[in-house]
This record gives sequence, C-alpha cells and structure tokens, in this order.
Amino acid sequence: MPDKRKVSLKHIAEKAGVSTALVSYVLNGKERESRVGSEISQKIKLLAKELNYTPNYVAKSLRSGKTHTIGLIIADIANPFFANIAREVEDEAKKTGYTVIIGSSDENPEKFKDLISVFLDRQVDGLIVVSTEKSFQQIKMLHQRKYPFVLLDRYFPELQTDYVSIDSFQASFSATTHLLQNGYKNIGFIGYKSKLFHMIERKRGVTEALEKVGITPLKNWSQSITFDKVETELKTAMEAMIFSQTPVDAILFGTYRLAINGLKIIRELGIKIPDQLAIVSYGQAESFELYECPITYLEQPLGALGKKAVSLLVDKIKEPSHIPEQILMKARLVIGESSHSISESISKV
Repeated sequence: MPDKRKVSLKHIAEKAGVSTALVSYVLNGKERESRVGSEISQKIKLLAKELNYTPNYVAKSLRSGKTHTIGLIIADIANPFFANIAREVEDEAKKTGYTVIIGSSDENPEKFKDLISVFLDRQVDGLIVVSTEKSFQQIKMLHQRKYPFVLLDRYFPELQTDYVSIDSFQASFSATTHLLQNGYKNIGFIGYKSKLFHMIERKRGVTEALEKVGITPLKNWSQSITFDKVETELKTAMEAMIFSQTPVDAILFGTYRLAINGLKIIRELGIKIPDQLAIVSYGQAESFELYECPITYLEQPLGALGKKAVSLLVDKIKEPSHIPEQILMKARLVIGESSHSISESISKV
C-alpha cells in the first residue's frame, strides 16, 4: 500500500480499475452529473476511506481559484463574548468545508486595517468581520469591490451589506423596562465613547424606555468611557453617577468588560447590590452567576449568531449576486439577584 500521506487520486483509480477523472468526479460529489453508477461510486469512496485519502487543497485551490479559508476578525480575543463566538464560527465553518483564520483587532483601527490587508493578501474566500471604531472606510471598500463578507455583532445601517447582530435597542429597552417594573427610576447607562451603531442603540434603548414612562434622564446618568482608559475613567464616571445630587439607583453596563470593572469599583466603594444599587449587564459569563450577588444580564445567542454568519458568507461565496440579508436577533434577559425589586431588597434589611 502506498504511504497514506501521499495517497493520490491515481492510487485510488488504480485500485478501483477506473480512470483518475472518474475518481475525481466521485470524490468531488459530481457522480450524478457525470452518470457514475452507484456501485462503482460506493467502491471508490470505500477505497478512499481505506487508504486514508485526504484532498490536496493546494492543487484544488489552484484549479478552482478558491482557498477554502475564511478570515474572521474579532474585536477583542480577551473578551469571552468574542472568544466564544470565534469557536462557534470555527465549528460551523468546518462543517461546510472551510478553515477559519482568526485575527483580533483589539479595538484598534490601525490593526483592523492591517488585518483586512493580510486576509486579502492570503486570498481567503470571504470575511466575517466585527468592526471597530473608524473602520467604515475599510468596510465600504470591501462592499464596493463586491468582496464576500458578513458583518457580525456590529454593522453600518447606511451600507446595504450582509450582517448578523442582536437588536441592541430592544435589548436595552427591555432591560430598562425590567428595572422600572422593579421600582427603580433613576437608571443610568455606561458605555464606550463610540460612534459605532450598536453602542448608540444601547444607550438609546435606555433613554426611550425612561421617557416612555415620563422620566427625563439627567446628564450624569449616562457615562461614556474611552476603550483603552477603562481603569482610569470608569471610577470617576461611576462616582459622578452615584454621588450626585440626584444619584442613579440602577446601572446598565453596555459591555461585559465594563461590568466586571464596575463591580470591582462598587465593592471598593462599599456599595451593596441590589440594596443600594441595582445592576444589569450585557454579555454572559460564569462569573456573573458566581458573584456574591448573581448578576442580571442580557444573554446574546452566540451559537445562532455564529452559525448564521457562516451560512450567509458561504451563500455569498457561492453566489456573489446573493441579495444582502440584515438579521437582528433578540437577547434574552437572564434575571439574577442584582436587579431584585426594591420591595424585595427592603424586606431583606
């Protein structure tokens, strides 16, 4: 038997007593259109398995002009949300015959731009992209070149591109409504200083939920933090919310990272959750449930987001004229003790 690492179509053809072309048709799933009989087709597939045949992707790429690779750009590999969604994308892509190459922009526009160039130079068949600040021009360039890509989590409503995200406005609106129903009135929001649409929508959801019940949010109830200055800016922002003349009685954190750092500050300040301050956060993590007061959070459908992004991209690669699809999924509010009703908190005292 030939070395299994060097098994070729020719080896299988010789064993089966057929032509190399016939073996190629069968192993590429074209036996029906080539009118190959089921018996010989089955024989070829069995031999390929016995000989541990693996396709020569380099040769296949040269013939087809495809590399069978997908580039995935995420915003921050240290964030559990992006780390987990990368796994979902990788697993789903594997099922469709694609290998995923992952890059993290670390929320840096220049690094994001470099990753786009690297992936284009490597001739990946398509991209799944989590945009970062100041990335609009790169996305617009991909759109104008009709390059196959799907935006994940963050998108630009002014561009008619494929995207898969959660409905950030509805998520914030529902979380704020939950807090209002539990008796909280002065509800604040902490997000990043960002022009990205999803962050704007998260803030808008809080504002409109408050205004719907006749509450006009004060300026200090909303705080924006520079992404790379969380440690220095967050404490000042929270103190402005908590120790003002009209302090907040609840905070919705716009990201998991802000919530984790915010909870540390709350502990340092000696503030009790939810007796003195209710908390809700975007993003899910085991630490939220292990915290001394389990945190209420908005659970994003990681599996569904990753699978749909891969599905849309594969469709786009196979059919470039595919009409763009814009998909918004719902986040699920998982209620912990950190947003218990005011009456429940009082009864515990």
